[in-house]
Formats: sequence, C-alpha cells, structure tokens
Amino acid sequence: MSAPARVVARTAPTLTVDLSAVAENTRRFVRAVPGEVMAVVKADGFGHGLAAVARTAVANGATWLGVTSLAEGVAVRAAGVGEPVLSWLNPVEVDVATAAGHRIDLAVPSPRHLDAIVAAGHPMRVHLQLDTGMARDGAAPDEWSSLMAAARRAEVAGRVTVVGIMGHLAMAGWPGHPANSRGVDAFLRGVAMAEQSGLRPAVRHLAATAATLTLPSAHLDMVRIGAGLVGIDPSDSTTLRQALRLTAPIAQVRRVAAGVGIGYDHTRVTCRPTTLALLPLGYADGLPRSASGRAQVLVAGRRCPVVGLISMDQTVVDVGECPVEPGDEAVVFGPGDGEPTVDEWAAWAGTIPHEVMTGIGSRVSRSVR
Repeated sequence: MSAPARVVARTAPTLTVDLSAVAENTRRFVRAVPGEVMAVVKADGFGHGLAAVARTAVANGATWLGVTSLAEGVAVRAAGVGEPVLSWLNPVEVDVATAAGHRIDLAVPSPRHLDAIVAAGHPMRVHLQLDTGMARDGAAPDEWSSLMAAARRAEVAGRVTVVGIMGHLAMAGWPGHPANSRGVDAFLRGVAMAEQSGLRPAVRHLAATAATLTLPSAHLDMVRIGAGLVGIDPSDSTTLRQALRLTAPIAQVRRVAAGVGIGYDHTRVTCRPTTLALLPLGYADGLPRSASGRAQVLVAGRRCPVVGLISMDQTVVDVGECPVEPGDEAVVFGPGDGEPTVDEWAAWAGTIPHEVMTGIGSRVSRSVR
C-alpha cells in the first residue's frame, strides 16, 4: 500500500465552512415540519458566518431569521436578507427606533419590556416570550395574565402588533423527558390566555432543533433551527451534516528520545523515541485546553494524539513514525471523513459541540465554499 500523498497546508490555521452542509440541513428541516422554519443565526451563525448562513438558509426554504441581539438583526439586514427577523434577548432600554427602522421584531419577556417599547413611540411587531420551565428568559407564569392584557391594550392603541408567542423547552435534548410535555402544556395554556385577551398571534413557536427532531407536538406554526443548521443534534437522535473543517500547518518537527517532557508542567513524558509535530494553534484560537491529553488530530492519513498541555498558541502532536515535514497539513476536526469531529472534541473537553464551534478565535483564517 502506498503512503498517503503529502498535503501542503495553508500558511496559517484555517476554518473552512461548507455551505452545502448548511443547505442540506435546512432542506431537511423544511421537509420535516408542517409550518415555517426560522433559521437562528446568533453567535455569528454558530461560528459559521452570520451572513453566509442566513443567505444559505433562506435560499433553501427558511422563511424567518432569529437572532439574540439587535446588533445581530442589523447584521442580517446588512447581508441583504429581507425575510422577517426576530431578536429575543434585549435589555429593557433596547433601541426601539433601530429595531423599527430595520424591520426587526422584538421579543417581549416581561411587562417592563412591553412598557418601554410602547413608550418609545414606534409601532412595533412583537412576540410575547413565555418561560415554560427554564427560569431563564421569558415572562414567569404569574406575569402572563398582566402581560397579555397589557399587550392587548397596546395593540388596540396601535402601539404594537402581537405577531407571535414564543417559548423554549429545557429538556428537549432528552426525548421522552416528562418536562417536555409539561412545557408544551404550559405554552399552550399561555396561548389560550392570549386568545382570551383578544390577541391573535400568527406564529406560535416553541421548538428549537432538539424538539423539532423528537417532539412533533411542539412544532406548532414555526420551529427555530440554529444548531441543526450547522450539523448539531442536541438530542442525539439523528445524523446531520457538519459544515466546519479546521486545519493547521505543521510548524515544526522534531525527533525526541524516550523520557522527554512535553510542554508546560511536563504532563506527558515520552515513553519511547518518537516524532513530535508542533501546530500553531492553541486555546486562544478555540482549542479547549481541557481536551489536553485526550484529543487527536489527523496527520498523514492517521489519527495522532495531542500530547502535553494545549498552550495558548501551540499544540504538540505525537506523530510517531509518520513521515511529516513542516508545512504538511494537520486536520484538527472536520465532518468525519477519518478526521476527528467537533462532537469528539467536545467529548474530550467535557463540553458541548456548540461551545467548540462558537469558540474558534479571530486569528484563525476563514474560508467559505
């Protein structure tokens, strides 16, 4: 068997985004639900590029865009996307004029937020946000009645239009967990209260990626897909295409004897003669330091272990007897064609793939295809 062909790397670590994966995942969700799909592009499109992910999702069937901050909503508009945009994590003193000027809907998680929007004097499209069991964002159940009544008064006065009602499920990543059915029931009670107050929201949306995949009762009028667009399934119920590939050039190669300590604190000492390859990539670039001693990368067609502590700017890999030279490519993670995946890096680090994806630093070059 011939040795793998040498792959010459770029001159710097590079994160490549495959938008065909985003497109495929979007179409999958569009086909799976009876209502609309909101593409959630917060956190720079989960680290994949807000503008590129937003345009790709819309081109493949998403009809809404979701963001957390108002600044992200403005960025969606700057990307040339004209579909409805919802921003749902804003302070009471949110810049309502900017939201109105960019046609960005605002979530209303409390009566105080509603009062501030009304006082700003710009007619706004709003989504009443209900806490259905997370004790996090959204109006607490004891506020629902007053929030509905105030929203109806504001709507009659022409100050707001209640476009939607939204919530979120705490345990959707655990299919069959009783908290999910309780959350759906609570949300539907909130919807009924809104209707009793005279509100007629066009879109009821509760399900994010995990609930969309595992809980049809939560689909309602629209689902919000963020992690699923980029290949993350928090419920571990299916396989989606991941879109990221992180590579780095080998900066230095050295042959060492047995008994050589590697990196800070000598957490790893070689037990045999071997070859060490240095990657110019570290925790300042998004590699989780907690994955030290467990992670692997692909070099010359073989998985090789990360040895010693991952440093701020550098990572050492034991390539054994692999014939490598400076400039050869190491694949840190990718969609899973032999190289480690983001999910594996998350497991090695004791975290979730969302954190790995969104943590890649600004020093890493970006490439979109």
